[in-house]
Amino acid sequence: MLLALLTVAGCTTAPTSSPNDDLYQTLGGEAGIGNIVGRFIYLLGDEPRVNRHFEATNLERFYTNFSVQICDISGGPCTYEGDTMARAHGGMDISETEFNLLVDLMIKAMDGEQIAHTTQNQLLKLLAPMRSDIIYR
Repeated sequence: MLLALLTVAGCTTAPTSSPNDDLYQTLGGEAGIGNIVGRFIYLLGDEPRVNRHFEATNLERFYTNFSVQICDISGGPCTYEGDTMARAHGGMDISETEFNLLVDLMIKAMDGEQIAHTTQNQLLKLLAPMRSDIIYR
């Protein structure tokens, strides 16, 4: 995997207790989340309908920030301190159709990592509120 060797920077090592901790564990912890995000970025790079939005993106930074964000919202020992979604996606003008395609790529990435559909739905439910901060920015 292109970015599988990168580590999830920004994670603390102290264990935390969270209502979503089970989700973090089910996703495979830091390594599992890193694999999902790495696969997502790989799929994104091969998708001409949306990859133009990410041409100027620092992929290492994107990998790290998205991994930490998923770790954080899934109850893992990370604290996301990156840009807001509105700021990160400012000027990208991602359409609703393109956003839905990105969600499909995330699902493919999770399928590729053999994440159960119920677990995928739990994560997507946590990511869904970010939609309005991503499209048409």
